[in-house]
Amino acid sequence: MILHHRRTRPVSWADRKSSTRHSWLIPILAFDFAWEWLAYLLSNWSFLEVLEYLGSFSVLIGVIFWFSESGARVEQRHYQAWQVINTAQGKGGSGGRIEALQELNGDHISLTGVDVSSAFLQGLHLPHANLMRANLNAADLRDSDLHLTDFSWADLHFANLRNANLEHAVFDHADLHDADFTGADLANANLDAADLTNADLRSADLRGLAWQHIAAIRNANIADVRNPPEGFAAWALGNGAIQSDAER
Repeated sequence: MILHHRRTRPVSWADRKSSTRHSWLIPILAFDFAWEWLAYLLSNWSFLEVLEYLGSFSVLIGVIFWFSESGARVEQRHYQAWQVINTAQGKGGSGGRIEALQELNGDHISLTGVDVSSAFLQGLHLPHANLMRANLNAADLRDSDLHLTDFSWADLHFANLRNANLEHAVFDHADLHDADFTGADLANANLDAADLTNADLRSADLRGLAWQHIAAIRNANIADVRNPPEGFAAWALGNGAIQSDAER
C-alpha cells in the first residue's frame, strides 16, 4: 500500500542551480528538478489519493469474494475427484484415482460403494476411510495405509493387500475370497462374518485380531502368521485352513 503524503514545495531553480559548483552537473540537476516538481504537484492532487483508496478497497472486495466462494470451489474439487474415479471405473491402472480418493477422504467424504475394482492403487494412503460396500475386487493395494478403515460388506475378492497397514480395520461381512494379506498388519482388525476362503495370510500380524466370528476360512493359508490370538490357529486348521510356504 502506498502511503500518501503531501510533499513540501521545492526550492526555486535559481537556488538549486546556485547550490552546485560544477557546471557539468546542471543537466542532471535540471532533470531531477523537473521530476521533483512533478512529484510535488501530484502529491497535492486529491484524485490520486482517491485512486489509492479505491485500489486498496478493490483488494478487500477480492478477498471477500474469494472466501465467499470457497465452498463452491471445494464442491467443484470433489466433483472433479468423483469424475476421475467414475470415468476410470472397471479399468486397470491408477488413472488419477489414488489422488482423487485421498483428496475425498482427506475432506471426510464417505467413499461408501465406490467401485475401484482392478485398479492399481499401490501405496494408497486412506486411513479412517468409509469403504462400506465398496467394490475392491482384484484391486492392487500393496503397501497401502488403510488403518481404521471400514470395509464392512465390501468386495475384496482377489484384492492384493500385501504389507498393507490394516490395523483396527473393520471387515464385517466382507468378501475376502482369495485376498492376499501376506505380511499385512491386521492387528486389532475385526473379521466378524468375513469370508476368508482361499485367502493368503502368510506372515500377517494378527495381534489382537477379532476372529471368533469369521464366517469361513477354508483353504486359507496361515503359515508363519505373527502374534496369532490364542486358539486361532487350532480353530482355523480345524475349519479347513492350511499351512503352506508355497506361493499360489
